[in-house]
Amino acid sequence: MRNNLKVASIFAALVLLWLASGLFSEPKAPVPNLLDAMASMSDSSLPSVVIEEIRAESRTRRRVLRGKTVSKQTASVSTEISGIVVSRPVERGARVSEGQVLCEIAIDDRAALVTEAMATLTQAEIEHDGALALQGENLLAEAQVAQSAARLESAKANLLRRELDLSRTTVTAPFSGVIETQPLVVGDLARVGDVCATLINLDPILVEVFISERDVGALRLGEAASARTSTGHYLEGTITFVGSQSDDLTRTYLAEITVPNPDYQIRAGLTAVVDLLGETVKAHRVSPSLFTLNDAGALGLRTINRENRVEFHPVAILEDSSDGTWVIGLPERTRLITVGHEFVAEGQIVDARRAAAEETGAPK
Repeated sequence: MRNNLKVASIFAALVLLWLASGLFSEPKAPVPNLLDAMASMSDSSLPSVVIEEIRAESRTRRRVLRGKTVSKQTASVSTEISGIVVSRPVERGARVSEGQVLCEIAIDDRAALVTEAMATLTQAEIEHDGALALQGENLLAEAQVAQSAARLESAKANLLRRELDLSRTTVTAPFSGVIETQPLVVGDLARVGDVCATLINLDPILVEVFISERDVGALRLGEAASARTSTGHYLEGTITFVGSQSDDLTRTYLAEITVPNPDYQIRAGLTAVVDLLGETVKAHRVSPSLFTLNDAGALGLRTINRENRVEFHPVAILEDSSDGTWVIGLPERTRLITVGHEFVAEGQIVDARRAAAEETGAPK
């Protein structure tokens, strides 16, 4: 006990000496008051983040869709009469002009039947002229004149049928294009309706895409559109058709882009990535690494307001580019958290500081 009292006495003496030394020392700066000390402690305890102020820029909304190239016209050119195929002047892959012969059927007796029909028509005309002359002299009844007129019309119809049969021995192209298939060869017996050749028109060529019901209203006929095919061809054309009836299964609408193809370099059936231009909107370019999710699972970005309070803004991705991602949904001027956004929550006050461009996570 005695030892404890000695230790306590020595400690008390030292404290008194320390307090007394303050009376004789030079005056120092005033000690901060309690409120200042608490504020300092509070500030130092705030989470620290790095921010960058970004502004919205005008950006054209683009819709990137997948489609395919299709021919503007495709026809299975068929025979209209029966007979032996005697000629096939063009081969598969050849380009033909409208009216060019694709295949020929044996004439057989069709030319002779035309000659016979022409003679019958001449006879019917002479008989009808004679009947009219006799009627003018009241030597022939009106019924007999009508019979001669009927025979004349029948002869004309018969000649027309014979001439049509003769002309149908030659199968011609209904439009300019390229020959894709030729099922008939020389020597085949062609029947009515047999396909002589399949003809495809590739100039212009069409690019078909299917548009969602959300975006179809933004399309306008005559608007420019571009596409790139799987073979590397870059295409530029205009929207020439937008469907009015959606597909029952996909609920999408067909749209067609017409692209000039005078040299037939673009084939039908190619996969194409289509870039459709839309309206101009205000968007911000950010780094995709800054995206986060809120408690509801919405994609967005964390920012701070003028009071340094954290806010969460849901955003929609407008376009991905090599130097960042363009988004919509942020205020015109935004103080974006570029470092530390993972460790703060909405509504929290933070200690914000700006950083050089190379230190931020936003695109430069």
